[in-house]
Parts: sequence; C-alpha cells; structure tokens
Amino acid sequence: MRTLFADEMKRLNLRFGEMGINTSEQIYRASKSYAEHDKELAKKVIEGDSRINDEEISLENEALELMALQQPMAGDFRRIITALKASSDLERVGDYAASIARETIRVKGNERIPEVEEKISEITVVVRNMMENFLDAYARDDIELAKKTAKMDLEVDLMYYQTQKLILGAMQRQTSIAVAALSYLSVVRDLERIGDHIVNLAEWVVYRRDGKLVELNPGKIDRDIVEKVNDGEKLDSSEKKMLKEAEEAAQLNQ
Repeated sequence: MRTLFADEMKRLNLRFGEMGINTSEQIYRASKSYAEHDKELAKKVIEGDSRINDEEISLENEALELMALQQPMAGDFRRIITALKASSDLERVGDYAASIARETIRVKGNERIPEVEEKISEITVVVRNMMENFLDAYARDDIELAKKTAKMDLEVDLMYYQTQKLILGAMQRQTSIAVAALSYLSVVRDLERIGDHIVNLAEWVVYRRDGKLVELNPGKIDRDIVEKVNDGEKLDSSEKKMLKEAEEAAQLNQ
C-alpha cells in the first residue's frame, strides 16, 4: 500500500512540476507575442490557457483522491495540500499571461513606445526568473531559495512604478498613443500581479517543508518611494531598507 502511495505522490509532484513549467512558458510566450506584436503567437497563448486550467482541475482531483483514499501521514499530507493550493496560484498566473496575450491582439497596429516595451521586457525577465527559482525551490525543498525568490518581488514593484510613470508621462506628451498607453498599463499590472502570486508559491514551499504558514511578502515599494528616488529626495529608514532589499533582489537576478 505504501509503495502505491509513494508512486501516486511521485506522479502528483511530477504533474505539478509540469504545470509549473507550462505556466512559465506561457509567461514567456505572452510577453514575446506582446513585444514582437505577434498576433498568432498571442492566439496560441490564449488557447494554451485552457490547458493550464485543465491541469489545475486534474491536480485538484488527484490530490483530493489521495487524501480521501490513502489517509496520508502529516508530512505527506502537507505535500498534497501544497500541490492542491499552489496549483491555484499557477492557474492565476496563467490567466494573467493570457490577459497579456489578449492585449497583443487588441493593440496590434496602434502606435507603440519602444522604451516602454523595453521596460516591460525587463520586468518579464525578473518575473520569469522568479518562477524558475520557485520551481527549483519546490523541487529541492529549498526554503532559503524560496525566501530569496519572494524578495525579488520588491524589484518587480520598483520596476512597475517606474514603468507606470514612464507610460503616463508619454501619454501626457503625446495623446495619440493613448490606446497603447492604456494597454501598457494593463500589461505591467498583469506582470506585477504575477510576481505577487509567485510570492504565494514561495510561501507554499515553506509550508511543504516545515508545516509553517508564513508571510514572505516583502511589502510593497509604493509610488511615493519611487518619486522620492527619481526626484533625489531623502528617504526615511524604512524606505531605505525597502529600497536596499529591492537592489539586493536585482543583484540576485543578475
């Protein structure tokens, strides 16, 4: 019986890993379609979202069946719960990737802003690295890597507000790019939300290993901090600490 259970657990973990890889690929393809104005690739991302949804449902069914029929011990129970709960975060990440792909189709042919698209590509690199680090941490039960991954979200927040300011400034100077600007704001918001969900995923790594429900969210670098940095204003101690952590996260990503 234990051998059968071990085989089922291995299968569940493999399925979760595959879902994670597929979700990471969705982020890549969505951002690529947006950067390259590739409508056909965007359509494939949207179609691929249904596969991510199906994978979540399949994982959920397998996890619930394992809990109902095998009566797992505490450690195995945590691993099942982690796959069950974390698959929901992966599914939400997939939804945001599909949202980016839909923006590709919506704004194709409209005037674009190259410097903004470059910033969006930079944010995407950080987000994808966060996802890859999470998958590595999950596979190796590496709590320290999970924590470092969560801290990288500070860099995403910083880049999000900087890019948002760039977009709004461009829209004020040139009203003809309003359609593209609104699309950019949507895409950077999607990327910022993906980062938040990866923080959630990192928290499940800790629970899976130690059974502790922890809060790894490093906080949010708000717009005021970014404005102060851009304007050369003095930061208070808490703002300096948060900015330093964001810079350290950027170094981790290099």
